[in-house]
Amino acid sequence: MTSPSALTVYIDVKSPYAYLAIAPTRALAAEFDIAPVWKPYTLEIPDFLGAVETRNEHQWRRVRYSYMDARRLANQVGLTVRGPQKIFDSSIAHIGMLRAQQQGRFEAYIDRVFERFWKRELEIEDPAVIASVLEEAGVPAADFAGWAEDEGRRRHDAIQREAEDLGVFGVPSYFYREELFWGGDRLGMLRERIEETLAR
Repeated sequence: MTSPSALTVYIDVKSPYAYLAIAPTRALAAEFDIAPVWKPYTLEIPDFLGAVETRNEHQWRRVRYSYMDARRLANQVGLTVRGPQKIFDSSIAHIGMLRAQQQGRFEAYIDRVFERFWKRELEIEDPAVIASVLEEAGVPAADFAGWAEDEGRRRHDAIQREAEDLGVFGVPSYFYREELFWGGDRLGMLRERIEETLAR
């Protein structure tokens, strides 16, 4: 089967919904013989859920419900989602993702990061910790801390700007044939678009 136009998938390791969307996204891509282009999108949580110190009661209700809902969905598929205990900056983990992709080890890396982070077993803001995960995934990472501050950071920030120019505002987001789909619950709509493409 000829692969339709590229599918870009934006994820953030600190989003439980991105975590839960990984397996169904892979399944959809495999079904249609698509090789997704996975890209990091580092969410600024205070921008839409408020900073922890200044959240109002409405925002806290939304946060509590979101994690309850994510846990229910995770339980259905045998995954563990434990609410994070602070607002994390996931950019270092995402720079690690870019490094893993350079070496063709994206899946080995991202699966470890997602699973351990949502079990509260991974400090995603620590370059040394991320370097150790890269090594486990088969990626040389002795120079990772320096690379993350320099080239890795520049690449991460460029992808962030690119995503925002495309209209990305949350994760998981799918960009297919110049159309944006937000959320794992939009995979059905994405499927329809792919089928339409193949039918032409």
